[in-house]
Amino acid sequence: MQIDPTALPEVLILTPRRFGDARGWFMETWNAARMADAGLDLPWVQDNHSFSAAKGTLRGLHFQSPPRAQDKLVRCSKGAILDVAVDIRSGSPTYGQHVAVELTADNGRQLFVPKGFLHGFVTLTADTEVQYKCSDLYSPENDGAVRWDDPALGIDWGTASPILSDKDARAPLLADIGQPFRHGVSE
Repeated sequence: MQIDPTALPEVLILTPRRFGDARGWFMETWNAARMADAGLDLPWVQDNHSFSAAKGTLRGLHFQSPPRAQDKLVRCSKGAILDVAVDIRSGSPTYGQHVAVELTADNGRQLFVPKGFLHGFVTLTADTEVQYKCSDLYSPENDGAVRWDDPALGIDWGTASPILSDKDARAPLLADIGQPFRHGVSE
């Protein structure tokens, strides 16, 4: 597996090697031993799978606060998304900065989004499926969100009018959520 850093060093792009033949291809999306050797020794406890019917569906920006914070490993298994991670760790030199990576069923890339980062994506095609691993179980009490169009973040989603859930449409600005994460403090 190829592991590449992004402009936010803790956010990584993992590209599994594909083995193809006349039938198609096979890829290993996670191997605990190999990932531990690369410094990603994570206790995945929940897998999620979403389907978005329409192009321009935006899910995010979400986080889960301590003590139930989550690392995520995201991949697009059908269609294409623009996947976004935003550093919200107070005291971080990259606080408020984001990376946006195109994940597609064709490119096989995965995005590792660590604790302390917002996560969201917008679908670039219709009938898109996204799968991701989480290092902690979903906790409604620790569930949080930030507005997708917060001007302080300056994210170019490629659309000015995405399809949103009621929760995401009502999400507060980053300045209004307090400081659930601190840089250098493990959750």
